[in-house]
Amino acid sequence: MKQLPEDFKQMMIESLGEAEYESLAEGIGGAVPTSVRINPRKSNSEELEYMLKEAETVGWCDNAYYLRERPQFTFDPLLHAGCYYVQEASSMYISQLLSHYCELVNTEKGMEKDAPLVVLDACAAPGGKSTLALSTLPHNSLLVANEYVRQRSQVLAENLTKWGNPNFIVTNSDTSDFCALGPVFDIIICDAPCSGEGMFRKDEKAIDEWSMNNVRVCQERQREILRNLWQCLREGGVLIYSTCTFNHFEDEDNVKWIVDELKGEELPLVNTDGMNIPHGHFYPHKTKGEGFFVSVFRKKEADDNEQDAPRRSKKNKKEQKGKSKQSKIPKEISNWISGNEEFSISEQSEGTYTAFPSIHASMLSSVAQSAKVVHYGIQLATVKGKGLQPSHSLAMSCNANLSAFPKAEVDYDQAIAYLRTETLTLPSDVPLGYIIITYKGHPLGFVKNIGNRANNLYPSEWRIRR
Repeated sequence: MKQLPEDFKQMMIESLGEAEYESLAEGIGGAVPTSVRINPRKSNSEELEYMLKEAETVGWCDNAYYLRERPQFTFDPLLHAGCYYVQEASSMYISQLLSHYCELVNTEKGMEKDAPLVVLDACAAPGGKSTLALSTLPHNSLLVANEYVRQRSQVLAENLTKWGNPNFIVTNSDTSDFCALGPVFDIIICDAPCSGEGMFRKDEKAIDEWSMNNVRVCQERQREILRNLWQCLREGGVLIYSTCTFNHFEDEDNVKWIVDELKGEELPLVNTDGMNIPHGHFYPHKTKGEGFFVSVFRKKEADDNEQDAPRRSKKNKKEQKGKSKQSKIPKEISNWISGNEEFSISEQSEGTYTAFPSIHASMLSSVAQSAKVVHYGIQLATVKGKGLQPSHSLAMSCNANLSAFPKAEVDYDQAIAYLRTETLTLPSDVPLGYIIITYKGHPLGFVKNIGNRANNLYPSEWRIRR
């Protein structure tokens, strides 16, 4: 590994002392652990035994494992089916905080401890914490997952679609766009853009790009983001702030700033017995993971101007993608999802039909007036010629009614060919029309079987390129 920047060395020696810094530097130079988290709504450890052989559990997260070696994830069809997610282990600690503080927030609202919540993941791409939140939040909670960079927001939408929980909205906006909503979120997760010192071990480019000037720039950007988000947090709500960096400017100094400037009440970390995370730092020489820092805050009371904040869009803002048109919905598509009585089906755009949990319909409308909506719920179908073509989002959804379509099970080589968007030839006994392709019983997506071949409907932008 490249030599660490001298300014970084001196800064960390001032914070940790020379002996502790040497241990940190040794940890940064060590092997990079590989960890995965299973999607409990789609799979289990027994089914993934081929990957989890000799794996070690991640102590602070259910269904999470350190792998003995890093496989070629790209060529595992079950990854693309949403059966598991590859995530850095330290950041999985967010699950402990969500489990604990969801109950606290609901109690303070006078609700049952497992009542649905509305949560914002403000800097969400590529989706590790968002998929984690969807597996941890109380049933029927809503997650708004935002990403400022357009291309990364598409990756975020892909990963959330594969995860299969329909209770999400993906947006591509600046955090300032959410201020018009007023204080509507019960919990906000802010894994802020940072100087990336925790990336030194697995990405030497991060070492080249690091500078004290960039640390200062990141700190100012983080405070701007936090100031915006604080306006969107309900009284009694909880903010989880994290970074993947080590320095006190972006970590401890920002904690003090949140307390002093935003009047946040710092809350304790939870279930940390046996965990060596001094002051919220997951150092690579103390825990098995990369660099990660986390802290938690409660909003004791809202400012008067926040209580009266108008929940309206910006002036002259054009109608957004999430604001659906009222039109006649084809009857057959309601049978394509299980529990369809819990969903509202609407025409999202010309000829595209989407299902979204009815209890959060008003929140979707509000978000769509303030932020750019990329994807939400379950995209069911698009008009194709005189009929309807089922969407890939439907095949990935845990709420799909899989009995509504014939299925064709494929072997490994056929699964990889499908994920490369190649044309398949199915057995002669497979009926014509739209077919769900499955691998080990898990849907990979749709094809249209026309007899001599099956046209591949896997999203071209998601295809395996190697």
